[in-house]
Order: sequence, then structure tokens, then C-alpha cells
Amino acid sequence: MNFLPEVFSKNAAMISGELVIGGCKTTSLAREFGTPLFVIDEGDFKFRIKSWKDALANNFGPSAGQVYYASKSFVSVEVAKWIAEAGIGIDVCTGGELAVALAANFPADRIEVHGNNKSEAEIAKAISVGVAKIVIDSMQEIERVNRLAAAAGKVVKVLLRITPGVEAHTHEAISTAHEDVKFGFSIASGAAWKAIAEAEGASNISLEGLHCHIGSQIFENEGFILATTRLIELAAKFHGQFNRELAELDLGGGYGIAYVAGDKTFDPDKVMSALAELVRSECEKHKLQVPKISIEPGRAIAGPTTTTLYEVGTTKDVELDGGISRRYIAVDGGMSDNIRPALYEAEYCAILANRTSSIAPINSRIVGKHCETGDIVIREIGLPADIGPGDLLAIPATGAYGRSMASNYNHMLKPAVIAVADGSARVILRRESEADLLALDVQEAPRTIK
Repeated sequence: MNFLPEVFSKNAAMISGELVIGGCKTTSLAREFGTPLFVIDEGDFKFRIKSWKDALANNFGPSAGQVYYASKSFVSVEVAKWIAEAGIGIDVCTGGELAVALAANFPADRIEVHGNNKSEAEIAKAISVGVAKIVIDSMQEIERVNRLAAAAGKVVKVLLRITPGVEAHTHEAISTAHEDVKFGFSIASGAAWKAIAEAEGASNISLEGLHCHIGSQIFENEGFILATTRLIELAAKFHGQFNRELAELDLGGGYGIAYVAGDKTFDPDKVMSALAELVRSECEKHKLQVPKISIEPGRAIAGPTTTTLYEVGTTKDVELDGGISRRYIAVDGGMSDNIRPALYEAEYCAILANRTSSIAPINSRIVGKHCETGDIVIREIGLPADIGPGDLLAIPATGAYGRSMASNYNHMLKPAVIAVADGSARVILRRESEADLLALDVQEAPRTIK
């Protein structure tokens, strides 16, 4: 497999037969920080934030809302600081993600709170710190937010998450806007309008607008177009009923990135240009002012910026039917640091990172070290036949959902995350230790529970 610039981060290149990221040799990084290792190209991360921020502002002008970085893709205190410094917002969907943002001193008025089952404690915390808005996801949550806001003596700005009935062209596990999902209020069933009426009548809620998110890793525009059209239709109905216009539409994210050769990517400016044209046209049709338009490009920012480094531990040739053989290449990580291939058959590519090989590629499968047959990182790939123990493999585009979905299955230690820029590297999330694994074990005397 050759180096593919389109799937690696902006500041990655093959130099003298070795992968270099942000001016740092991957062999040096592996020696200094160990493997598996998540390597974030800091310059690329900041470049992508700016690209989406500029695209939104340039195409929507005064009607531009906020770019909200989706924490679920990957967040740490240091990354939250980068996002804050860049002047965009952040969306969080749990108390833990909110805690990370607050630990980074992220401005609360740029925090958007998501989640389909927010606890009262999470809502109360969000209200107390003064977040920008809460995205409401159920009828019970309307009552809950209104009651907790009243107790705090505040009026809380909210959006309603709407299910527009769009079948996004992506895997079912990451498609979120068709009818049979746990998220949002359905337009088709009437739930959306019922929620709008309830929220509009709540004394401690200020209904600012509508939100939708059709899914993740989407490459076609049709779903975005249909969702936007339906949201504006609903906004027009709201205007007719309540004689005021909603201030904001948050159109979510889900823009696809390249993982393997042939994958397309979205250019931020082209995406926002097309979206702006659509929004203006639909608003004009319904005699509405163009509202603030916000977006949530989490994966599109984080995904391409990060490369995972693995060390090869063993190789094994397996004979298949028809005289075909497959080389199994086992690395020192696997499904504990990248569950996506096992969850929904996500595809990745890989290259030999520490040297050049002139040996012809053979049919290979990259697997992890977990006690699961399904612990497969890349199901089928051509890699040089001389790859062996001690070699380094680099898998690009692992910035979204790699470390954030990592687990301790088989009591594996979660890898370190390092940031590289201009030939320097620093740890922003340290590698877990065995002491970390044991820290939650307790020996407690039995207690009588009544």
C-alpha cells in the first residue's frame, strides 16, 4: 500500500522511506512514546477548524451562527483549548464531556449541550454554568429543563432536535434522522409540532430554533438538502402559528472524510456555498428572514488529523479454500483502540511506516491482540511480504472515534495521544498504566441495604 496524501493529515509525508508527521519521524515517536500511539497533527487540526469557521462566515455573512465542534469525535482538555482559541463552539452530550470543556476554561456561552437522555444533574450543571443552549430531545426533557431553569431563576435558551425523516446513505448504526431512531421529534408523526407548542408555552424556556443531524460519514448532498428543506418548512409553520421567526437552525454535521483510496471528501467552502444557496432560496419561498445557521463538523475536523502507530508482533500465513493464502499481521492494539471496524465494518488503509520495502505485496489482514475472532483492524489489504515483528504500521484518519471509543477490553491500556508540530511532540493524554486499571478496585466490608 502506497502513501495516500488524501487520507493522511496535512503535514504528513514519506521522507527517505519513512513516514514523518508534523516534522517528527514515526520511528522516533514510537521509540519515545511507545505503541499503540495516536499522533495528532496539531497544525492540521487547527487548519481544519479555521476552514469550517471561515466557510460558514464567508457564505452566510451576518446570518452565520456557530461552528460547534462535536466532542464525541474526540476531546481532551488540550484539544478543547485549541477549539476555544480558534473562536468556535463545542457541543457536549454528557456530564463528562462538559467537565472536559470546563476544565479547559472553555467559554460557557459557546457550549451547546446534546444528549437523548440527559440526567437532571447534567441539566442543572449546564444551566448553572450558563451554556449557550440545550438541545432538547424528548417531551420529558422539556418539563425537566423548564423546572430546573425555574429553580435556578433563569430562562434557558433551547433548540429542539427534529427528526426530518431522511434516510442518509451511511451505515445504519450511524444514521440518525430516519423515523425509527432514538433521537429527536419526528415531523411525520406530529411529535415535532407537539414539542414546539410545549416548549413555546414553557415560561423558563426560550425556544431559539431547530436542530437536526442526519448521520455520520455521509458523502451525498441529497440528505442534507431534504433535511434543510423540511426544517425550514417547519420554521415557516412556526412563524405562521406564533407570529415570530425562530432565530437559529443547527444543521448538524456528518460530512464524510476519506479513509481509503477513492473516498470523496467535502470541501468546507463548497459545502457551505451550496447550503447557503439552498437556505436563502427556501427562506425566500416561505417569506422568512435567513436565520443563524450553525453546523457541527466533528469528524470532518478531527478525523483526518490523527494517525495510529502500531508495532507488528507476529505474522501468520493461513491457507484458505482454493489454494489461496492470507497473511495475518498482528499488532499491539486492535479493537480496544479502534472499535469501528468491528462495530460497523468501517474500512481503513495502512502503510509500512518505518522503512521502504521493494518486496511485492501479498493478501494481508491486520488484526489486534484481543481474544476475539472479530478483532480485525483491516480485513483485506495488500502489504509487503517481508513485514515482520518490530515493523511499524501507520493507519491514518483515526482522529474521530478512535481514542474516544477506546476501551479496556482484555485489560488493555488505552494508548497515549501526542500532538506533533514543527518537529516537536508532546503528550496531551498520557498512556494508561496498570495502576490506572487497578485504581477502581476496592475491598469493602459488606453493608446491609434496606
